[in-house]
Amino acid sequence: MSAALAFKLLAIGLTVALGYGAARLRWLGDGALGAFSSAAFYIFIPALLFRTTARIDITSLPLGLLAAFFVPVGLVMVGVYLWQRHRHQLIGPQVAVPAVRSFAVGFGNTVQLGIPLTLALFGEPGMGLLLTLVSLHALVLLSLCTVRVEADLAAERRRVGAGGQGWDAVRQTLWNALVHPVVTPVLLGLAFNTSGLGMPAWLDEWLALLGQAVVPVCLLVIGLSLAQYGLRGHVRAALWVSAGKLLAVPAAVLAVAWGVFGLRGLPLQVLVMTASLPVGSNPLIFAQRYRTLEAETTAACVLSTMLFALTAPLWLALVQALGRL
Repeated sequence: MSAALAFKLLAIGLTVALGYGAARLRWLGDGALGAFSSAAFYIFIPALLFRTTARIDITSLPLGLLAAFFVPVGLVMVGVYLWQRHRHQLIGPQVAVPAVRSFAVGFGNTVQLGIPLTLALFGEPGMGLLLTLVSLHALVLLSLCTVRVEADLAAERRRVGAGGQGWDAVRQTLWNALVHPVVTPVLLGLAFNTSGLGMPAWLDEWLALLGQAVVPVCLLVIGLSLAQYGLRGHVRAALWVSAGKLLAVPAAVLAVAWGVFGLRGLPLQVLVMTASLPVGSNPLIFAQRYRTLEAETTAACVLSTMLFALTAPLWLALVQALGRL
């Protein structure tokens, strides 16, 4: 492991520990977890999503590379979702379980760990490929899971007689899915992007400032959640989620990128290593939003990050060996 990656892991661990210590010492009061989680979900993440979507050069995106990553990741997430739907009846507090678990399995820590890892291993050429994936990572995966969970919640409301029927139910589902802290900024950003209007410098600076808070705030939320829920009783489920993220997702990306799209060399290495990253902090914010599996997702973030130090060298050795074939 390179020194840069080791220092980044240490910085992440220290920030999570800071949140944990602040909660245990009651520095931030009793409502800190809810306040920080809501700030991330309603302020900082929407600012980051809007700015990213509004600035991305849609016409220059390498569609083959993106498909080689997002198609297998999406398939694994759909598989987890369907499996969880089979195991859990979508009623009461279990409604959001399939979407939350599938999001945790599919969404990696592409910023805090992905950027230093790629820079250390593959340099600037690899960074260009990674940033292409990062630019759409949250937009695609978070939006997909948001629409899915909102549809499940709408079905539950209809079951208990709290939702509309027929076209009223369809309109309510679409409204809840579109007017949302994740989907709305993405749609507005796409509209701004295609309008041809230039973003004012003051607006870009403001959004950039808000977006910079996503990483530390989300890491603090992990620490605060760890203090509130702990790991006891959630290790087994968290290990299952970690195995899916650290093993199943990169295996699927490797199979599709190598076997279907014929990628070799640097693109293949960057895609597989990105897919092998541990559970990111956004799944915890997602779980907090829907008040489902917060403790399990917290444990998955912590444990998968620790186990990543063992699995990352194995995936790197494998893709490098394939590159010599």
